[in-house]
Amino acid sequence: MSQHIAVIEWQRGDQPFSDNKYSRAHNWTFDGGAVVRGSSTPSAMIPPPLSDETAVDPEEALVAAVSSCHMMFFLAYARKDGFIVDSYRDAAEGTLGKDERGKISITDIVLRPAVSWSGDKVPDAVQIADLHHRAHEACYIGNSVRSTVTVEPQ
Repeated sequence: MSQHIAVIEWQRGDQPFSDNKYSRAHNWTFDGGAVVRGSSTPSAMIPPPLSDETAVDPEEALVAAVSSCHMMFFLAYARKDGFIVDSYRDAAEGTLGKDERGKISITDIVLRPAVSWSGDKVPDAVQIADLHHRAHEACYIGNSVRSTVTVEPQ
């Protein structure tokens, strides 16, 4: 199989550490060179500026990874079936809560893809549901998480 590399880097700099008032902002560098600013979720426990509201938090990244993986398989299956996709937009949402073990986790991920089509061959509702089903079954990331992943095409 393949390996996928992400380098996560944080530096304290001149800020204190033992008082718990240190920045949670950090960088994610991916093997292709993309750099994404990461941080904890801004909350009452870790308010700005200790968390970076403009950065991606790990929970958002997990939801985005599931959505992105599903989309890429959906597009591949649509192409193989002879359909032309013009656009795909997913307002995906993850829910943080306690799982069946009592641990805090992303318990549910809901994908809400809205797809627009063109060409002579446009799929009907049954074919769209089948494309989403196949994409969901094939998605490596969705198959890797414990949370329930639901797809709600828009």
